[in-house]
Amino acid sequence: MRRVRGEYAYGFCDRTGFRYPIHDLVDEFVQGRPTGLKVGRDQVDPDHPQNWLGRLSHYEDPQAIEDPRPDLGEAESRALFSFNPVGVGGLLMVGAVNNVVVT
Repeated sequence: MRRVRGEYAYGFCDRTGFRYPIHDLVDEFVQGRPTGLKVGRDQVDPDHPQNWLGRLSHYEDPQAIEDPRPDLGEAESRALFSFNPVGVGGLLMVGAVNNVVVT
């Protein structure tokens, strides 16, 4: 039995309604499953990785330290020191909340 090649046949995009050659229509996929719609090659949206959340294994990226300890040198870490070519030689500036102490 002979089949028709369809080299001159046209089809219509289910998304836009534009006319395309039948061999330029492709299946549309959402979350890896075909939706049953045929869309033109220039209208196809690739399946975005955010659609696959929860289906692909991933490892958590540790972003915080568990049970952190305060900096013991907090006052020293917030002090500014100037030296001779940039500022007044040997000036130590220390800031505090609601108070500024310059020594």
